Amino acid sequence: MKAVKVFAPAKVNLTLHVTGQRADGYHLLDSLVMFANIGDRLTLTAAAAPSLQVTGPMAEGVPAGAENLALRAAALFDQPAAITLSKHLPMAAGLGGGSSDAAAVALGLAQLAGSRDLPEGLTALGADIRICLMRRAARMRGIGEEVTPLAGLPPLAAVLANPGVSLATPDVFKALESKQNPPMPRKLPPLRQPDALIRWLAAQRNDLEAPAIALAPEIAATLEALAALPGAVLARMSGSGATCFALFRSREEAREAAQRLSTERPGWWIRPVTLT
Repeated sequence: MKAVKVFAPAKVNLTLHVTGQRADGYHLLDSLVMFANIGDRLTLTAAAAPSLQVTGPMAEGVPAGAENLALRAAALFDQPAAITLSKHLPMAAGLGGGSSDAAAVALGLAQLAGSRDLPEGLTALGADIRICLMRRAARMRGIGEEVTPLAGLPPLAAVLANPGVSLATPDVFKALESKQNPPMPRKLPPLRQPDALIRWLAAQRNDLEAPAIALAPEIAATLEALAALPGAVLARMSGSGATCFALFRSREEAREAAQRLSTERPGWWIRPVTLT
């Protein structure tokens, strides 16, 4: 029986400005997002009934029932599928893993069906689904429904680090004191060189960093450790945490820094990546 293999890349919020809150409670965002060359891997096979098997180094604790976003995405298609999810990203880590998995399932099932059409209701499963379907550098605004591709951004070398802490996104937003903060500039400047992009990013923010640190002080230690690595030029938290990143001018610097940090912090999840 035909099987389709799909990659679900990690989503990294290089900026995350919280610009307001709607009457229904949803927060308004302005975020520059890139995707890493690491992520989860999924295999999909047409089946008589839907199923999900979770494997991989980060499988522990991942729900395999109806609450899993991958299964919820699959349920929107007419063809049931047997899904094997090889989990390589930590859960509740600010890397959009669940949304990326759901987007990958949708893209894979469309491929199985020989179609490019995606079902209605897919993007309603989560604010990050739309940008995870795009899987390329983009600006995300509103509650995630406004996604604008950003052509011409250079790849960035980075190190991702998670101290082993899971954070629930609603809890972080609840702890955010100011819900009305300035957005990024309406028009972004030309950012075609890594140095120019990193300098510009340094002048932006992740408004969820402070409330996340208040809930999980380990994030502050992670940022400090990343910033202290040789060659690191910017350290920041991704999404609602607890994963943080440091940017470097070369992939070799990032690889060496990741090796060094892994030696210093053997209990952390640490990966050198390229962001695009």
